[in-house]
Amino acid sequence: MKKGSQVKILHKSVTVKVRYLLSFWKAALSCGIFLRQPGDTAKTKRERREALSALRRQRFFHFIAADMRGVFQEEKENAGRKNRGWSMEKRKTGLEEFFILKNNRKLRYGYTTGSCAAAASKAAVQMLLSGQATTQVDLMTPKGIRLFLSVEEISRKEGEVSCAVRKDGGDDPDATHGILIFASVKKIQKKEIAIDGGKGVGRVTKKGLEQPVGAAAINRVPRAMITDEVRKVCEAFGYDGGIAVTISIPEGEKIAKKTFNPKLGIMGGISVLGTSGIVVPMSEEALIASIRLEMEMKRAQGAEYLLITPGNYGAAFCRDFLKLDPERAIKCSNYVGETIDMALSMEIKGILFAAHIGKFIKVAAGIMNTHSRFADGRAEIMAANAVRAGAPIELTRKLLETVTTEEAVALLDEENLREQTMAQIVKRIHFYLQNRAYCALETEAVLFSNEHGFLAQTQGARQMIEKIKGGRQTEQGDPGQNK
Repeated sequence: MKKGSQVKILHKSVTVKVRYLLSFWKAALSCGIFLRQPGDTAKTKRERREALSALRRQRFFHFIAADMRGVFQEEKENAGRKNRGWSMEKRKTGLEEFFILKNNRKLRYGYTTGSCAAAASKAAVQMLLSGQATTQVDLMTPKGIRLFLSVEEISRKEGEVSCAVRKDGGDDPDATHGILIFASVKKIQKKEIAIDGGKGVGRVTKKGLEQPVGAAAINRVPRAMITDEVRKVCEAFGYDGGIAVTISIPEGEKIAKKTFNPKLGIMGGISVLGTSGIVVPMSEEALIASIRLEMEMKRAQGAEYLLITPGNYGAAFCRDFLKLDPERAIKCSNYVGETIDMALSMEIKGILFAAHIGKFIKVAAGIMNTHSRFADGRAEIMAANAVRAGAPIELTRKLLETVTTEEAVALLDEENLREQTMAQIVKRIHFYLQNRAYCALETEAVLFSNEHGFLAQTQGARQMIEKIKGGRQTEQGDPGQNK
């Protein structure tokens, strides 16, 4: 055993023993066993000791047991943290001031697997090109929050460097909380940044997902983050060659069994995800309260018609297709029904939902909370509306076998039934939105997909877009008719 290890063990042993003795004396004094009185004789001492009841003796031992439980529990927790590679004194990550409030309790932000992969890639390339160790790396996330993340498990081989960053889900821990995300990098002749997945990163086996069949399940935004960070490091060191990046997650295959990945056709591991790079605690009350606050702010600024999107993809669609300022958009997450309810209470005149088909197709069946734990049925809803549009039985069977709406839309395209089916879907969506609003609020929707772009819109969507832009209300039809 090394001398340093012996010193650490001795120090820990002495610390525990000292704390044990302190707890012993504290308990003894609190029970009055060793207290003396002026004029005590041997007889009075004996009588006083004999007068101590069994209850007080039990209390004495209770004090020792309670205090030592705390000592040993703390020792156990500290050992656990060390075994997991966590520092006793955590370094600051840049998220210390970011939190939401729930029941007067701060719930802190975390960061995504995508941020971990990008940070690990950046650190590995820095070490590869500089030859020096990197123990902490900074990363600007798409959300605009700069992270400072510790680098662990550094390994260097000839022409290759590997390291890891530990995932921290904040106070919204999921199955990936605390795991290590590794990046291994090496130089290649081809002048490109080639990104692939290794052990524990899933492989796409079915069409309709964000990545093509056969590709590693590393989503678009994390890939862009990795590419951007690696390119910046290469430019800083004057290296103009190629870099191969392999992301691996040793615990990924085991964790994937707790997710929907196998059902979606992602096999062998988990996905590397994240559109903002940041994990915001998913407290329902806090989220709904934040949606209400943002709606109230827009209302106070004079807005009568609101642009609502379930997530980040909707904001991008508003900018690129609807030509609406994404800053106008309010994110409602999965809370479609609650958003309508709050709009009614604020006397908002109308809401335009710009939503991905994967979430909003559920609304076509009257599902007002689109989270998967409440309901799914996407394939069934798509198939039912395709039947309404005249789909043959064979196509209906295929639609029922799909795992994503992107895949389903592709099947509809093959049979030239996309437009008719989408018309049925937006008709049902409008019906259920109006049903939730008691027809006291204008509700419209525009549907899109990442792969196919614009899909359909409800009848009054164009007019509401003009109202949101500040244009005059047009007659039913083409907004271009507005003079």
